[in-house]
Amino acid sequence: MNSSPPESPEGNEKPSEAPSSPPTPTTSLPSSYVADNQKVDDSSKLRTFLSILRKFIGVTDIASVRFSLPAQLLEPTPNLEYWNYLDRPETFISIGDSDDGLGRMLAVLRFWFTKDLKYVKGKPCKPYNSALGEFFRCNWEVEDNNETVLGEGHKITANKDGDSDRQVDTTGKSIRVSYITEQTSHHPPVSAFWVDCPVKGISARGFDQLSAKFTGTSVRVTPGAHNLGIFISLARRNNEEYQLTHPTAHLGGIIRGSLAVTVADTCFITCPKTRTKTILHYLEEGWLGKTQNRVTGVVFRYDPDNDTRTRIRDVPEKDILVKLEGSWHDQVHYTPTGSKDSDLLIDLKPLWPTAKIIPPEEQQLSNESRRFWHGVTAAILSKQYTQATKLKQELEERQREKATQREKEGKEWRPRFFKEPIAPDGRPELTEEGKAALRGLQAQEWKLDENEEPGA
Repeated sequence: MNSSPPESPEGNEKPSEAPSSPPTPTTSLPSSYVADNQKVDDSSKLRTFLSILRKFIGVTDIASVRFSLPAQLLEPTPNLEYWNYLDRPETFISIGDSDDGLGRMLAVLRFWFTKDLKYVKGKPCKPYNSALGEFFRCNWEVEDNNETVLGEGHKITANKDGDSDRQVDTTGKSIRVSYITEQTSHHPPVSAFWVDCPVKGISARGFDQLSAKFTGTSVRVTPGAHNLGIFISLARRNNEEYQLTHPTAHLGGIIRGSLAVTVADTCFITCPKTRTKTILHYLEEGWLGKTQNRVTGVVFRYDPDNDTRTRIRDVPEKDILVKLEGSWHDQVHYTPTGSKDSDLLIDLKPLWPTAKIIPPEEQQLSNESRRFWHGVTAAILSKQYTQATKLKQELEERQREKATQREKEGKEWRPRFFKEPIAPDGRPELTEEGKAALRGLQAQEWKLDENEEPGA
């Protein structure tokens, strides 16, 4: 694991073991990431942001309004690029390594606590609103070097093409993880995502949708109705599936001029096949408002057909397998039942977000996030905010015109990479084009044909 921050926003270099093909893809971290010695005073920007937010006091869901902010208040980051859960992909690819079901649940938890490093190491930001049909794709290259959390384990898995009959040892090898996400709905704003690592036989999928309400001093952010969490599947473990639900978060510090994310809620991780469930309870701020970022939890045996326990105190002691305690900004420890000693699950202090490998711009499509927002991003980075706002408004107006034209012609827009804009069970399904795009990412073959109706 990388134990120090990258020297620049471009982040980690692409590993030499990974094959590459011209033109060269770029590596990138979110522009919202800043090291401690690079932090700047955003108080003036936040005061302007607060004056706009005050207009929405009492509005049930700011996210559904999709109001347009001036460019100087935005981070030069597309929303689809910003929202992903692979800040540390090596924790994701190791989820299925343990031969013990409890060990795999603990590995899921290790991944869970790394997925939000962007908030721990960086600053919260407001990225661009996604346009209908806009999409983003990337890879990560990481070494398969995470130890098994609990129980015997192995890294003998399929070959690089996912062929389970030809196994290879992936210990210390460079593993490629691929990601694709598409804005599948505009009203309500919903995007679908898919993470794939065929070598390790692991994938993840879900819908991202947020609901936000301004309380007067902070923004309360909750999962939207179509956001049922992250669904992780382990093909090598009899298709075990883990559902990870999201807690409510608060974006505070707007008045003080220093944004911070706090969490005070309960969330759940369930695996029906192993009949194990986790309850995580994020605690309120400490005395005099000092943020503690504390989290407690239990992993216990449960009945998937009678899943009624939602509070830690309601779990019978005899069913508890592991207790968890720590800080989601620092260290989290676990204590197995019957043991007096706790073990380290994850130490977040030395970890920093891993850079993405992004297709070269000349091979990105017109509705691919980086290229779609290129003009706006360039103007913001050069501090030409009036020009950036003008370009942003032109893009937004073009979307409205396209939507009006589709309505007049009675056309229904359909996603390209996912079968449906939303799904009742929260699990998106890939189209054949979506599957082909992921295979191309695994091969680092970036070329895609323009869609007849890109939406964006």
